[in-house]
Amino acid sequence: MENHIVYKEESYRIMGACFEVYRDQGSGYVEPVYQECLELELGLQGIPFVPKPALHLAYKGCPLKQRYSPDFICFEKIIVELKAVS
Repeated sequence: MENHIVYKEESYRIMGACFEVYRDQGSGYVEPVYQECLELELGLQGIPFVPKPALHLAYKGCPLKQRYSPDFICFEKIIVELKAVS
């Protein structure tokens, strides 16, 4: 099976921003710290993003009461979820 990145250029730009945050901050912080840093870095790099958008969900055509809020949506099409581990 061939690995294929759907939005290659956009994904590489997002990963570059993530690596820049890691290069500057290193490890050991909690997720909200990296969330704020990445928000700043995405802005500095001119990457369009929306932080913590509330997305409406449905199951088999029925709207759900629950909402999903990913950490970011970048380029209006890529969901970014941050995870910080010890």
